Amino acid sequence: MSVDALFQPLKVGTLDLPNRVIMAPLTRARATEQHVPTPVQLVYYAQRADAGLIVSEATAVHPMGMGWYRAPGIWNAEMVAGWRAVTEAVHAAGGRIYAQLWHMGRLVLPDYIGGQLPIGPSPIAGEGETFAPRPEGDTSHFLPMKPYVVPREMTQADIEGVVAAYGMGARNAMAAGFDGVEIHGANGYIIDQFLQSKTNRRTDAYGGSIANRVRLLGEIIEAVAGEVEPGRIGLRVSPTSERKGMGDDNPAALTEAIGALAQDHGLAYIHLIEPIASGFMEKPDYPVMDHLRAVFAGTIIQNGSFDAETAASTIASGKADAISFGRPYIANPDLVSRLRHGYPLAQADFDYAYVGEDKGYTDYPRHTAE
Repeated sequence: MSVDALFQPLKVGTLDLPNRVIMAPLTRARATEQHVPTPVQLVYYAQRADAGLIVSEATAVHPMGMGWYRAPGIWNAEMVAGWRAVTEAVHAAGGRIYAQLWHMGRLVLPDYIGGQLPIGPSPIAGEGETFAPRPEGDTSHFLPMKPYVVPREMTQADIEGVVAAYGMGARNAMAAGFDGVEIHGANGYIIDQFLQSKTNRRTDAYGGSIANRVRLLGEIIEAVAGEVEPGRIGLRVSPTSERKGMGDDNPAALTEAIGALAQDHGLAYIHLIEPIASGFMEKPDYPVMDHLRAVFAGTIIQNGSFDAETAASTIASGKADAISFGRPYIANPDLVSRLRHGYPLAQADFDYAYVGEDKGYTDYPRHTAE
């Protein structure tokens, strides 16, 4: 079948995209241990600048929300300067790039925050384990792993601090030259922890009903919109995902509330993680795309296990306006060309996905026809 639908131009908010291939956020751990973007990152992003839009790797808005070894932040001037070099490289290569604003909430290990407990909506630990910082003198290839801990239940002051951090992160992102920002409300991080009923057991104005559980998201959108025009703000959500101990009693109703909130604020897009086949995330038994379409008139970007043909057919059918690709972008800096021409995709070396420098990061070659 034709894949032409994937390569049509698209206006997303105030931004004109040359195609509908979106580079999904991919946290790759190439910043410094102080979470400052490095020169190798500008090479990596510039290599992928022909994407319709690049969404940066998850970028922490506050030290308490940073729980990933060598992931970037955007809460100080040095980080802003590091990101400015990245955005300038992407723009010089003809690309467009949004910053994904991130706070990990309960999924931060105490090791990253001076031994403090992480914060979350309720004192419920995430399921599983995550990368811990590399111990001093450790020269092994792989990072140590540790289980998540029970977080401290957030106070009103904590909530207000997180909202303010997102606002400051948005201001810093624009100072760094990003074309816009994506609020990370997915994958079990702090906003998702408030949204989903399994992780939010609060009895105050931020818990219980769906209207209460979306309150934090609404306040964050308002804070971000105070720094960035709504036509340059996106939102990523995963209301059907149960990874890391997530879960909701009524994902469809939750999706409608999220979509209505985004519609009311005039956001440019919603980036929905809803796989069409099980892989990195499970395919949901009851998809929510139609529920989102019913309440949100902006651009919908869908993510999860797509190839060129399924992406094009999803766009042609009107179910989504663009498709984001994550893991295929690791080993295919020229993914747009490969999808357009049907070239085979290179496979990533996951031994170097989250550790290293150039190897497994900027050294994947572009396709050359024999």
